Amino acid sequence: MTNSAFLVFRILLITIMTVGMMASMTEFRFGRKKLLCIVAIYSVWVACCSLALLCLGGELLILRVFFFTFSVPAIALTYWAANDTPAQAVFNYITQIMLSVLAASVIRLITDFFGLSPLVNILLMIAFYGVAICLEWRFLRRPFRMLIKVMPTRWGVLTLIPCVFCGYLIFVASWPGSYLDNTPQRVYGYAMVIPLVVVYISVFKSLSGQYKMQMERQSVTLLTMQISALKEKLQKVKEVEESIRIQRHDLRHQLQVVEELVLRGDRDTALDSLSAAQKRLDERKETRWCRPPVLDAVFSSYFHQAEKQDITVEANVSLPDALPVDEGELAIVLANALENAIQANLALPRQRRRICCKMIGTPSIMLEISNPYAGSISFDSAGLPLAREEGHGLGVQSISAFCRKSGAVCQYEARDGLFPFRMIL
Repeated sequence: MTNSAFLVFRILLITIMTVGMMASMTEFRFGRKKLLCIVAIYSVWVACCSLALLCLGGELLILRVFFFTFSVPAIALTYWAANDTPAQAVFNYITQIMLSVLAASVIRLITDFFGLSPLVNILLMIAFYGVAICLEWRFLRRPFRMLIKVMPTRWGVLTLIPCVFCGYLIFVASWPGSYLDNTPQRVYGYAMVIPLVVVYISVFKSLSGQYKMQMERQSVTLLTMQISALKEKLQKVKEVEESIRIQRHDLRHQLQVVEELVLRGDRDTALDSLSAAQKRLDERKETRWCRPPVLDAVFSSYFHQAEKQDITVEANVSLPDALPVDEGELAIVLANALENAIQANLALPRQRRRICCKMIGTPSIMLEISNPYAGSISFDSAGLPLAREEGHGLGVQSISAFCRKSGAVCQYEARDGLFPFRMIL
């Protein structure tokens, strides 16, 4: 393996495949064409830099400085094109680099030990990286991305784990000489695999436990929200019942007054008295948005909250008595969507605050809630809005979980200053 052209090609293959492993766990904000252009430019840099380093100091020099010449630019470019925070990006990318270095060194040792040809070495690497990328995409990407959404912060300490192990591996492999020529260096280098596996298993068990706790808290929050809406609705019902009882008590006196006016022949005053009574009844009349009681409670509660915040509400709701899904679960979707709309409005001047809600039940349940917003909104690869602050985004996750469970389709947009959310069930 002394041919310079082969070594440059091998380095280029390892580097690009490592970037592919990074990408398998990353959500990008650029399109495919732009990403391919970035990879092409980076590949030219890797090839030219590898050739220059080989001429200056051979493979040992490349081994000592590859992290700064190849890995750091790859990390910077991938982070620039991705939506992750710096801590999340470092944890993902350094872990992939460390796994790639270990795999490439093992394949190199196997090839040299058995005297295999350079072509076999390339084929073994292609096979390993292809399987690794496929497995990460198939089994690790979704839980990792979900974990990032549920816990968008507190990744700073976790980044120390791959950084420390990767630094140790690079140092042991290249000092005082190459690990290929020193057996103790190889032993020290590969011995780190045992504590590395133990630490990563412990980390992911801890993260899994935190994820379950977050989901349980989310469920409790959503149930509390539903119970609160029902309690508020019940309180309003009690208030209406008390008002009706008082009105029934007063109605007898009002009728006596009207009767006396009619007997006296004062028809106009009698009519005015009846009109005033009718007006008072209309003012106390309760708005009922739909027949399903839980949904009606959610509409009443959140529309009332919006009006208290000087948010104009435009609503058109038409739902049947029977629904194709659980009323409580659909109520949680409504509560999350309306709460998000209210929160978005609070960042706007009072004269711009508005919520438009449309919901029909035939031919299928269709919901649209739109509101103006301030600032900018970013979306992930699934078209879901990204949370900008810690603790936000749980509502979107809950809605997505409902859509997956019930087979519904939801869509988020940000256009012309409006943020419409649509769901078809």
